[in-house]
Amino acid sequence: MKPAFPFATRRLMMGGLLTLLAACAGVPEQAPDQRTDIARVETYLNTSHGLQADFVQTWPDGGKGQGVLHYDPGRLRLDYTTPGAMKLVAAGGHLLFVDHRRESVTRMSLGRQPLGLILDQPVHLSGQILVTAVQHGVNSLQVSLARADSPSQGILTLGFSDMGGKLSLLVIEMTDVERQHIRLDLSNAAASGQPWPDTMFTLSASN
Repeated sequence: MKPAFPFATRRLMMGGLLTLLAACAGVPEQAPDQRTDIARVETYLNTSHGLQADFVQTWPDGGKGQGVLHYDPGRLRLDYTTPGAMKLVAAGGHLLFVDHRRESVTRMSLGRQPLGLILDQPVHLSGQILVTAVQHGVNSLQVSLARADSPSQGILTLGFSDMGGKLSLLVIEMTDVERQHIRLDLSNAAASGQPWPDTMFTLSASN
């Protein structure tokens, strides 16, 4: 049986294997247009107050789960409807995962977790965070991130639609050192501009 939430119980990384290898080998300085894209992503993460999206999660074994994502800069919550009632809250440097089906609670630091790469407040995609790749597609933008002091340990990849100069988050992908992948595909993402209530992001198993 697969774990209820693999990246809450093991060290996970984000992105693809090629990106991970690039991080290990060292990453060249970004071109000016890449720096512009990185700044756009940084702005998106720091200004998307009241963001909500439906998500479908794919586990390493191909199993699926789905639910609703809520995001404020520095804070993230996932509420699962399938395969059962579960929630994940990441805020204030810590992560809480509650599996109501099994009546289990997991707590851990975000210090070495992939989600921690985008949950500092404010987010700075420089310094302690290394941008390992910036890729453009047709009306799309993808950015891969790692920790500057240990890039070989994990990659976080964010995929966006890029329409008319406006970004919208579509994909969060994680890959660990064992090449285990977890992917969140988002739909109907929209930000109200108003922060969610603080009670949504309390690290309490009962909320």
